[in-house]
Amino acid sequence: MSKKIFRSLALVLLPFVGSLFIRLLYATNRKVFHSPESLSENPIIFACWHGELLMLPYLYSHYRKRPHAKVLISNHFDGELISRTIKYFGLGTLAGSTNRNAARVLIQAMKTIKEGYDIGITPDGPKGPRREVADGIIVMAQKTDAKIVLVEIKPTSYWKLNSWDRFIIPKPFGTLHFYSTPELDVKGMEMEEAREFIRQGLLAHAE
Repeated sequence: MSKKIFRSLALVLLPFVGSLFIRLLYATNRKVFHSPESLSENPIIFACWHGELLMLPYLYSHYRKRPHAKVLISNHFDGELISRTIKYFGLGTLAGSTNRNAARVLIQAMKTIKEGYDIGITPDGPKGPRREVADGIIVMAQKTDAKIVLVEIKPTSYWKLNSWDRFIIPKPFGTLHFYSTPELDVKGMEMEEAREFIRQGLLAHAE
């Protein structure tokens, strides 16, 4: 089988199977939300580390019963798989990276926020460095006055992949702990101050 045919089949089959797998993991775990009771209806930037993004749609649906968000996804094969998978959870995507083609992606993301969409972003994605915050989320928030909600997802039992982001997959029959902050404002902060503020917020419950 040629690589092109294999990828085409993968793009059709894997997202559907992946979405079922994610739903199964969520259904077979206890869920505990350590989060504010509610958030404003204004567009919000939801951020988590790349290695913890698998269950992010469920933190989002905890606050938005009708999904109205787009997630920043890199425009390569893995990103396309993720994009097609999260569509099963009602989430749209913005293709690109704040590391490559940064200006185009940021303009597109800011336009999306101004259209009323929430944004999902992994500040250390798509290729790291792991748990280091890129400038994109800060520029996005400061230019649009959008607030940021920082998300950590900590399963009590999980598999950890040997990937750059140490990607975490919860095992069934444990507990999923969802941590999220109130809406945070980085307007007026210097870049380095905001970067460290976000980084420390995303490491509040780190191992």
